[in-house]
Amino acid sequence: MTDALSSLLQGLAALAAPGVFPIVAAVLGLIVGSFLNTVIHRLPRMLEREWREQCAELEGRDVAVASRYDLIAPRSHCPTCDTPLGARQLVPVLSWIALRGQCAACHASISPRYPLIELGTAMAFAIVAVTFGAGLEVWAAFLVTAFLIALAVIDFDTHYLPDQLTLPLLWIGLAASLAGDVRSAVIGAIVGYVSLWAFYHLFKLITGKEGMGYGDFKLFAALGVWLGPAALMPILLLASIAGAAVGLVLVLFFNRSRQQPIAFGPFLAASAWFVMLIGPGAPDSLLIKDWVRF
Repeated sequence: MTDALSSLLQGLAALAAPGVFPIVAAVLGLIVGSFLNTVIHRLPRMLEREWREQCAELEGRDVAVASRYDLIAPRSHCPTCDTPLGARQLVPVLSWIALRGQCAACHASISPRYPLIELGTAMAFAIVAVTFGAGLEVWAAFLVTAFLIALAVIDFDTHYLPDQLTLPLLWIGLAASLAGDVRSAVIGAIVGYVSLWAFYHLFKLITGKEGMGYGDFKLFAALGVWLGPAALMPILLLASIAGAAVGLVLVLFFNRSRQQPIAFGPFLAASAWFVMLIGPGAPDSLLIKDWVRF
């Protein structure tokens, strides 16, 4: 028993070696990225189904009993022919390459976005591993990274940041802060929400337009919990500059109307991840570094 435990610990130590851990993190990122694809694809549809059922109930219409649809069921399947995918067809990235981007049954095209999200998550996890090392704090950074990727893509697609992701990110951070700097976490949540709420109403007062939604407030509050109040201004500044630059490029070179809104969530998420990695004093100044030292 002792020899087995010793071997296990030696194996874990080998995986945590500086030259190996980023590779392990990248493999983990591929797996997490595959799950994020499911979240990104299904969560908006789950919410839409729920809203339709609520509307039907309010209008007094009969609500048809729908088949189960969540993050677990039904099994992953081709969206064109509904053929369930086998285990080999669910291997991140490699299955898409082997199938040449087509369904094995109906040969319908499979969006390259699926492997790109998997690869992007793998790269993000590897970068986080290099930045934070193999300590406990890296798992908090992995968690934040996964949430930010899902939120960014969903907001890009739907212009909606679901409470089902923003609120768990906030509450998990507050729960973790009980082991460390809970005061800074609470202040970060309050400052994050109130500051963006005030910015929203000021922008609306000046322009008569809504520059963002309440999901952005909740995401910013969650970022204040995880990264601390001092990180909020750099995040907002970077997100605003990036959003304005992208909007200008779209208007000047892609004939996009100035009246057409651009989701702000992806810029908040990308800026937060950037600040988490290489912000002032990062990563040692981050709250998550303090929380996991218990």
